[in-house]
Amino acid sequence: MNNTTLQQLEQLIDQLITRNNQLQTDITELKEQNSKLLDENELLQLEALENEEKQKDASTTLSSLLDKLQSAQQAS
Repeated sequence: MNNTTLQQLEQLIDQLITRNNQLQTDITELKEQNSKLLDENELLQLEALENEEKQKDASTTLSSLLDKLQSAQQAS
């Protein structure tokens, strides 16, 4: 190998190392972002379940009130 070929090889290796380091940084950032999104998703699912439960409770209360109103109207 001549000197030019060795210099080119060194440059390519340096570029590969730099690119590898950047990709590893990107992977770390993406893992952190993924973790945050998983936590947010879990929180949103819990909130959805709570809201569904509240909606069922409200629906039951409204049905009960409607039944009472209909009974009161029929008694009149």
